[in-house]
Amino acid sequence: MSTANQYCTFYVDGLFFGVEVLRVQEVIRFQEMTPVPLASNVVSGLINLRGQIVTAIDLRRRLALADRDPAELPMNVVIRTDDGAVSLLVDQIGDVLEVDADNYERPPETLSGVARQLVLGVYKLKDNLLLILDTDQTVDLVEKTASATAKAA
Repeated sequence: MSTANQYCTFYVDGLFFGVEVLRVQEVIRFQEMTPVPLASNVVSGLINLRGQIVTAIDLRRRLALADRDPAELPMNVVIRTDDGAVSLLVDQIGDVLEVDADNYERPPETLSGVARQLVLGVYKLKDNLLLILDTDQTVDLVEKTASATAKAA
């Protein structure tokens, strides 16, 4: 008997992503952000979520995609990590999908760049390809910055 997995879905630059529902704390509209001087360019700022300070990571920048139009406000997918809550800034929120674990596949060979490191696998859906985001790798900015600096040296 196959098992089903549930994912909170969203769109980033036309790509359809999902994160495990159990990792999602909440989904909220755009929040005003406080900039963080000297932070990585993928950090858009800090948001105040009912008294909790949450780092907001722009998934477009994290995935090395084109910046969103300044007139379009992102949505926040707040996820739980070992270090606390982190907000992923996305273009549009999808639905919660339940997919059959038997339909899970490794990331396609055509996936390249940063996305290859951040996508765990895919599910082929009727009209779309659901890319499963590795939330731990996505929010792990320190290691990526340090390794990029070491390679440049």
